Amino acid sequence: MNNEEDLLQEDSTKDEGNETEANSMHKLRKTRKKVTKSHVYSTEVGEMDISNSNDCMRDSSQILTPPQLSSRMKHIRQAMAKNRLQFVRFEATDLHGVSRFKTIPAHFFQEKVSQGVCMPRGYLEVMPNPKDNEMNHLRATCFNSDIVLMPEVSTFRVLPWAERTARVICDTFTVTGEPLLTSPRYIAKRQLSQLQASGFSLLSAFIYDFCIFGVPEILNSKTISFPASTFFNNHDQPFMQELVDGLYHTGANVESFSSPTRPGQMEICFLPEFGISSADNAFTLRTGVKEVASKYNYITSFFIETGLCNSGVLSHSIWDVDRKKNMFCSSSGTEQITITGKKWLAGLLKHSAALSCLMAPAVSCRKRYSKDRKDLKESVPATWGYNDNSCIFNIKCHGEKGTRIENKLGSATANPYLVLAATVAAGLDGLHTSDEVLAGPDESTDFYQEEPSEIPLKLEDALVALEEDQCLRQALGETFIRYFVVMKKYELESEERDAERNKFLEYFI
Repeated sequence: MNNEEDLLQEDSTKDEGNETEANSMHKLRKTRKKVTKSHVYSTEVGEMDISNSNDCMRDSSQILTPPQLSSRMKHIRQAMAKNRLQFVRFEATDLHGVSRFKTIPAHFFQEKVSQGVCMPRGYLEVMPNPKDNEMNHLRATCFNSDIVLMPEVSTFRVLPWAERTARVICDTFTVTGEPLLTSPRYIAKRQLSQLQASGFSLLSAFIYDFCIFGVPEILNSKTISFPASTFFNNHDQPFMQELVDGLYHTGANVESFSSPTRPGQMEICFLPEFGISSADNAFTLRTGVKEVASKYNYITSFFIETGLCNSGVLSHSIWDVDRKKNMFCSSSGTEQITITGKKWLAGLLKHSAALSCLMAPAVSCRKRYSKDRKDLKESVPATWGYNDNSCIFNIKCHGEKGTRIENKLGSATANPYLVLAATVAAGLDGLHTSDEVLAGPDESTDFYQEEPSEIPLKLEDALVALEEDQCLRQALGETFIRYFVVMKKYELESEERDAERNKFLEYFI
């Protein structure tokens, strides 16, 4: 018996049934107007200067009225003419956080803004080499159908690293006009809406590690060789300068970059932004760094086999809905987190086992959890403290950014939209349910819960924790959870015959 409905459908979802192709196309023609109306007019506002943004905290929550949309399209047409653009990429994230896109000739852009661009659904719900007898959903009509990429016009940017090409980040819809329930960006935006409904907004920024290598002589399923030495921090500055400048022109403002611990390892920190923009910036980096590296005869990877040099930190704080007050900052001026912040942190601690599954989604990613431990057990405690970089949840109370929490569960291979969505979901649960969870000793020093949450070291145990976490299941959606778990179980089962190192290097490079 086919089990695709168990994997991909929620009981309340009507859009993924087995329709005939004729009915699907008829519905698509009828619902594209609905998609356009519901999506384009709710597009987030960015800067009016399409090619150059330097406001690190741009407003990204307002709704475009028809006159604003018309003004936005006018500026886009001007940018397209000024840069003599030939192509526009319609980009969307797959489950791994890798960009999947279709490129159209620039003169079709205005038409496609209203109609969207169709793409096979399998491009986004990607799974390396699935086994037919285990992944029955691949034969399902809903999986083999198209999805529609609807552009969020505020994300339109001219790409500095691609000749006469722009990109626009898209939200994904089924052919019947409903949001794709496995879309990480949709899930993240839904959680941000829940946060806003609770009277808060999120200010966040990603801090990513990645490594840069010389181009290999051999790269296939069996062998990988890097004949060139990885570069040192004081060499090849033009590469990083071009990358940082390119990110700036795409609206992703870099606060700093460095080579922390070893040749070829780079850390890049973004300036904080409200809403979905921080995840959009991380998504932009993941593609941009590869394209710039190719110009310098390098390849870059967010996946490192040891797992020790590929962290992906989400630094964040919650503010009032008007974005004027940091709700983590104590009014007394002391370097302590507020009660609101403690409740938020309590939610992160409570759900840390399930969070780790989404934030360290590969076997190698989880090695970093136990890098400083000699007594290897099945799990490690979820620690937190003030200004302590060894803690998984590090509360920083210094600097002009104000009090913020660094969620260090994440790996650079994790999808940034899922990291953001899961962090908000867990934090919101803490706000709504926690009560004196973090009572402890002298608050001027680091302290922990009396019974610290435990983070599984094995991915299979983290998958169980995710399946059993009712809060995250409800927040992220049954459809997404079921698909994500099946995908990860398949990767674990295929690990022996398809070495994780080569599989991820080939995919992420």
